[in-house]
Amino acid sequence: MNKLSKMEFASQDKAVDLDALCQEIRERACTGEFDNQAYVSQDIIEKLKQIGVYRALVPKRFGGEEWSPRQFCELIETLSKADGSVGWVASFGMSPAYLGSLPEETLKELYQNGPDVVFAGGIFPPQPAEITDEGVVVRGRWKFSSGCMGADIVGVGISPLKNNEMQGLPRMAVMPAKKAKIEMTWDTVGLKGTGSHDLVVEDVLVEKKWTFVRGEPSKLSEPFFKYPSLSLATQVLTVVGIGVAAAALEEFEKLAPGKASITGGSEIANRPVTQYEFAQADAEFQAAKSWFYQTMDIVWNEIIAGREATAEQISDMRLACTHAARVCAKVTRKMQMLAGMTAIYTNNPFSRFVNDTNVVTQHAFMGDATLQNAGSISFGLKPTPGYL
Repeated sequence: MNKLSKMEFASQDKAVDLDALCQEIRERACTGEFDNQAYVSQDIIEKLKQIGVYRALVPKRFGGEEWSPRQFCELIETLSKADGSVGWVASFGMSPAYLGSLPEETLKELYQNGPDVVFAGGIFPPQPAEITDEGVVVRGRWKFSSGCMGADIVGVGISPLKNNEMQGLPRMAVMPAKKAKIEMTWDTVGLKGTGSHDLVVEDVLVEKKWTFVRGEPSKLSEPFFKYPSLSLATQVLTVVGIGVAAAALEEFEKLAPGKASITGGSEIANRPVTQYEFAQADAEFQAAKSWFYQTMDIVWNEIIAGREATAEQISDMRLACTHAARVCAKVTRKMQMLAGMTAIYTNNPFSRFVNDTNVVTQHAFMGDATLQNAGSISFGLKPTPGYL
C-alpha cells in the first residue's frame, strides 16, 4: 500500500482523509461523471486543495509545504489509482516549477491569500503578443489546457512582438482564469475527464511582471527550484500511468479468483496462462516503477547535496518516464485481455484503464524523440534543444 494512503491532511480547519477521498473519486469516476462532463467537478478540485496538492511544492515562505518531487509524485500516483483524469489534473500542482520563474514580488502577490492556487495553461503554439508601455496584449487560442475548468489562474504561451519583430524568447503570460474563455473541445478516447479544452484570450493586457520564459532558471533559493523543471513536468504525467496500471493489476487480482468462463471453463485465476501472464506483467510494472523513482531520487539527492545533476542523470529520468509510460500501457492492455469479453464494454473499468494509459504514451514528453535523445547522450553526443 502506498504510504500516503493513511495520511490525513488539514487545511482551513477541515480534515480530509486521502483514503476516503480516493474512494469517492473512484466511485464517481465509475459512474462516468468526469468523463461525461469532460472535466473534474469543482468540489473535487476543492478537496484536492485541502489535501495539499496545490501547496505541496510552494516554498514555505509563501505558506507552502516544500515537498520533494518524489513525495509529490507519490501523491499523484495515489490519486491516479482512483482515477486517471483526476490524477492528471492534480499533477499540475507542479506549477511552482514554472511559476518560480516569475519575479519574487509577483509570487508574493500570487500567494498573498494562501498557497492553494490552481494553475492551468496552454503553451503551444506561442501566439504573437504586442509589447506596450504597460505590458503585452495577449490574444489567441491554445489547446490542451488540462484542468482549466477549475483553475484560479491560467498561463498561455506568447511571442512578444515590437513593430512586428519578435523580441527575445517565447514567454508565458499569467492572468486570472476569468479573463480567458474556455471552449469545450475535449473529446478523446482516454483521460476524458481532464477537461483539456481550448483557452481563448481576446486582447487582455498582461503586465510584464506576470510573464516569464518557460524553463528559465528560477531565482528562488529553495532546492526544489534547482530540480530540472522539464523532467518534473514529464514525471508528474508519467506517474498518472503508473497509478492507473496499479489499479488495473489490483482490479484483475480481485476479479480473477471468482470469474469463470461463459463456456464452462475453469476460473481465470486457476489457468496456468493467467498465472504466467499476470506475474510477468506485474514484474515488468514493478521494475519500470522502481527505475522511475530511482532516477528521481538520484537527481534529488545530488541537488540536496549541493551538486548539479549530470546530463546523463537527467536523461535517465526522461528515459525512465518514456519506458514506464509504455510499460503501463502494455500492462493495462494485458489485464484487459486476461479479463475476457466483459472488459470490452465502455463502462468497464479495464476499458478506461487501457484508454487512459494509452493517452499518456501519446504525450510529446513520452515520444520516440526521448529514446533518440537518450541514445545520443549515451554515445556522448548532444541532444536536441529542450530535451534536458
